[in-house]
Amino acid sequence: MPIKTIIEPFRIKSVEPIRRTTRDERQQLLEAAGYNLFLMPADAILIDLLTDSGTCAMSTEQWAAMMSVQAIFGFKHVIPTHQGRAAERILFGVMCKKGDVVPNNTHFDTTRANCEFVGAEAVDLPIPEALEPARLHPFKGNMDTARLAELIERVGAKRVPLVMLTVTNNSGGGQPVSMANIRAVKEICARHGIPLYIDACRYAENAYFIKLREPGYAERTPREIAQEMFSHADGCTMSAKKDGMANIGGFLCTNDDAIAQQEKDLLILTEGFPTYGGLAGRDLDAIAVGLNEALEEDYLNYRIVSTAYLGNHIAREGVPIVQPPGGHAIYIDARAFLPQVLPAEFPGVALAGELYVEGGIRSVEIGTLMFGEHATMDLVRLAIPRRVYTQSHVDYVVEVILEVWRRREQIRGLELTYQAAFLRHFSARFRPLAPSAAPQPATHQG
Repeated sequence: MPIKTIIEPFRIKSVEPIRRTTRDERQQLLEAAGYNLFLMPADAILIDLLTDSGTCAMSTEQWAAMMSVQAIFGFKHVIPTHQGRAAERILFGVMCKKGDVVPNNTHFDTTRANCEFVGAEAVDLPIPEALEPARLHPFKGNMDTARLAELIERVGAKRVPLVMLTVTNNSGGGQPVSMANIRAVKEICARHGIPLYIDACRYAENAYFIKLREPGYAERTPREIAQEMFSHADGCTMSAKKDGMANIGGFLCTNDDAIAQQEKDLLILTEGFPTYGGLAGRDLDAIAVGLNEALEEDYLNYRIVSTAYLGNHIAREGVPIVQPPGGHAIYIDARAFLPQVLPAEFPGVALAGELYVEGGIRSVEIGTLMFGEHATMDLVRLAIPRRVYTQSHVDYVVEVILEVWRRREQIRGLELTYQAAFLRHFSARFRPLAPSAAPQPATHQG
């Protein structure tokens, strides 16, 4: 009989001590941070699931070699940057102007902010199934192609400088985009002469979901699938802190010589020369190796199965999550978890705070705080760092979540006391609402 247990396909050779805190200490720390886990000191966190970005454990191979990213991505120009948001800033700074419209399956926080900073309108076009957390669909990250075609016809192709696809769709629950959808979006773009860009930070996970779920790809390798994905695009942005398996870095790709020159000129102004993009040589080496390590099938199998392990365990106990489990994170449906807390009372922030108080776990709200009026859901993302935590850590997380679930009716909402003009979730501060109290306007700076 074949062995069914999936083990970590690596050995951990470096460890970091974990500081233990008491429940009373955590309550005091949460109050001192204004109930915003972004402001929590790192040494006060026991299990950190706020993000999987820049948190992975580096392999011995990554410190030793330099390999070309063009073998995977296939674009003519690869422009390194210090992280993904720098690539976004340069892309939108070169290609967009005030009054433009940029469609995406769903923009994430920095993508939307960089787009809107230059005066363009960021438009989300997820498929209808993506807005129903409990609904099962193999590719909930897909873009609604009918709405894309209608948008282009309505505003005119000249106002759409590019279309983006985020793979996997982070704001939509870490859900994958199918190859058929990528092709369909490309066909619409090509018909109107609009370039297609991929936000590629979790490209390997997306490729593996295609292998698992899309007919015709079961016998293809993740590398081959990734290469086909990028063959339909005209460029991409990349945060190498995700499927680049590195702690810093990113890049911007394009096939357009003129656009590449403008991007390189802007890169020099703020990042560095196109040969290094503000990164140390060791970081470039780490990214090159990490991009390849992220495509290894035993790693991807472990990654997808271990993430689902967390989601399935809490879902079996009734905890509402985005189904099916995503590739890099589990997303708890905070509105369903805390139906007594209105969206204006930030149920995602309230739930994230309770998870921290209960067990020292840091997560992140993706909803009304992060996206304001654009939020269609209030989610709490439990992003799993790559090659860092073991099953016993995840079992601890399950236990903490279920303890909060059992006392969910006692949890109340929060009100803002401070918010910034852009990306307010990074620095916002809150206070708990008194019973039956209505939220008051927050002070606004920035």
